[in-house]
Amino acid sequence: MNNLFSQAQFLKTVVRLSDLPVPEGREVAFLGRSNVGKSSTLNAIVQQKGLARTSRTPGRTQAINIFTLTPTSLKLIDLPGYGFAKAPKAVVNQWHQLIDGYLRERECLAGLVLIMDIRHPLQGMDQAMLDWLLESGLPAHVVLNKCDKLSRMQAQNTLKKLQLTFEAYPSVSLQLFSASKKTGLDELRQKILDWLKK
Repeated sequence: MNNLFSQAQFLKTVVRLSDLPVPEGREVAFLGRSNVGKSSTLNAIVQQKGLARTSRTPGRTQAINIFTLTPTSLKLIDLPGYGFAKAPKAVVNQWHQLIDGYLRERECLAGLVLIMDIRHPLQGMDQAMLDWLLESGLPAHVVLNKCDKLSRMQAQNTLKKLQLTFEAYPSVSLQLFSASKKTGLDELRQKILDWLKK
C-alpha cells in the first residue's frame, strides 16, 4: 500500500476542464474549504513533504493539480479550495466552476475525500457539497483534519455528534485525522485504495 502512494509524481496543473488528461484508470479527488489542510493531507498520504504545495494563505491552490501513482493509471486530484480565499471574486467564481465541472463530468472519478477542520466542521459550503453528493451518489469520505488541536475526548465527542448527522448521507463515511501527527493515516489510505482498486 505504502509503495503505491510513495511513488506519486506530479503530472500537471490545469485551469480548464479541456486540459484534463484523457479519462482512464481511476481517480480520487481531494476537496475542502480554503486552509483546512488539503495539501498537507495529500503530502502525508504520499509521504512526500513538498509534492502538493502548502501555504498559510487561504486559496493557495487555484487550479486542479494532478498526481499519478506510477506506474499505474491511478491518480490523485487536488482541487481548488472553496470558501474564503484571498483572490478577486471573479477568480473565486472561476475556481468554483472548475470544481463543479470536474465533479459532474469526470467519468473516472471513483471517490471524493472531503476535508474539514474538526474545529469548524460543516460550514455552509461543506453542507452544500454534502447535499450535492447525496444527489449524485458519488462516494465520499469526510476527513476531520487537525484533530490534534483538540483533546482526545473533544475529538471523539465531535466525531460521535457528526456521525449522527451523517446518517442522512449513506454514501459518505467519516474519520478523525491529523496531517501533522499522521493520526488516521492508514485508515485514509485504505479508503482511497478501496476506491482505486475497484
